[in-house]
Amino acid sequence: MEGKLKIVVDSKIPFMEGVLDPYAEVVMKNGMDINREDVADADALVIRTRTRCDANLLEGSKVTMIATATIGMDHIDLDYCAAHNIEVTNAAGCNAGGVMQYVFSALYGVCSHNAISLDGKTIGIIGVGNVGKKIEMMARYLGFKLLLCDPPRAQREGEENFVSQDYLLANSDIVTIHTPLDETTRKMAGEDFFFKMKSGAIFINAARGEIVDEAALKHARPKLSALVLDTWCNEPFIDRELLEMADVATPHIAGYSYQGKMNGTSMAVQAVARRFGIYQLYDFYPPQMPDDIPQRLDLKDKTQGQIAATFQYNYPIFTDDFMFRCEPENFELMREKYNYRREIYI
Repeated sequence: MEGKLKIVVDSKIPFMEGVLDPYAEVVMKNGMDINREDVADADALVIRTRTRCDANLLEGSKVTMIATATIGMDHIDLDYCAAHNIEVTNAAGCNAGGVMQYVFSALYGVCSHNAISLDGKTIGIIGVGNVGKKIEMMARYLGFKLLLCDPPRAQREGEENFVSQDYLLANSDIVTIHTPLDETTRKMAGEDFFFKMKSGAIFINAARGEIVDEAALKHARPKLSALVLDTWCNEPFIDRELLEMADVATPHIAGYSYQGKMNGTSMAVQAVARRFGIYQLYDFYPPQMPDDIPQRLDLKDKTQGQIAATFQYNYPIFTDDFMFRCEPENFELMREKYNYRREIYI
């Protein structure tokens, strides 16, 4: 295949430099700047969320594959791709461990700062896929009560282990969202959603900004004891008023773990390799150093304060919060220059 393929790659995807070059003409470019001229004669795109793949970009091109090194695919017009025989792959579950680490570092952090006890509390998880399952596992390990809402899973597996969204909102002390963004979830968290939440509950969104109606969230903010936001509508041009209302605010980096980025890149490269028969990359994974290995945590029989300190030691989330508040206009730059953290596991 050498010299025959052309692959356009988002230059901000880590661990990609030189990987595909022996097998294709590779064009590296900032994902936000990839345009129709770049893709006109390309066979494949390797992207992340900052490249909108629709007719405006793809019409008339020879692209037959798009591999996104992300979980979400809301930046890709899947109907257009299906109609034009363009294969689309994502990196499902690649950063689940990083998002789980983010959620619990934020949760224990805000509760420690605000003197909120987590004893006997119920976590409601909306969307129990790859990320939600990781959060469920950690929550059970830490002794939380759990309510799970995932209509597609309930339909496939039976409703025994799941509850309705209304029941979850009325009975959860912490509500965390981990659904994909599509037409069924866009602005799902609106006026009615927040009205049904328990007074004094904690709300966490580390999924997609557009799942939340931000005007409704601002209106509901006084009834919430804490608010954690990693994703925002209109990124990178976020609502500064909402930023000030959040207890933890970060620039869409919940999944930015070292392992998550390696996973996402490897999954995208392997998908391209299999599509075009580059057998040398079928099992590609970036080289790992000893420090890349996730750290195992033993949190059994620890006090709430000790658990909070452990999560903050492994991921000092308030450093990210502080840096973001200092320069929210540098949303994209902070993502680009982010120092990927190491994951934890139990």
